[in-house]
Amino acid sequence: VQLVESGGGSVQAGDSLRLSCAASGRTYTRGWFRQAPGKEREIAAAISWRGERTYYTDSVKGRFTISRDNAKNTVYLQMNSLKPEDTAVYFCAAASKLRVGIQAVDLYDYWGQGTQVTVSS
Repeated sequence: VQLVESGGGSVQAGDSLRLSCAASGRTYTRGWFRQAPGKEREIAAAISWRGERTYYTDSVKGRFTISRDNAKNTVYLQMNSLKPEDTAVYFCAAASKLRVGIQAVDLYDYWGQGTQVTVSS
C-alpha cells in the first residue's frame, strides 16, 4: 500500500490548511504524525477504521480535525488557527490490520513521504 500526501505549504499564523492522504489499498487506523527540525516525530491526530474514535495531541486540540472517507481510501487533516510551532514535516500513516488503540507509532505499517507545513508569524 502506498500513501500519497498533499496540501502542505507556507502560510501565516492564524491561517488554515487541509492535508490529504490517499492510500492505494485498504487500510485501517490512520494517523498524521509530524516532525519539527531537531525534534522527534510525534503523533498529531489519529482516527479509527470506522471513524468513531479520534485522538489529538494536546497542542492541536480544538484547532485540528481528522476525518476519513473510506470509499476513497483517503484521510484528511483540517488545520485551523495555525501557529509557528505547528511548523513541521507532516507524515501520513496507516495500519495494515485492526489493532487495539490508535495513537501508538508501532500500530502503523505504511508511511507517506511527508509534506512540509511552514507557519510564519
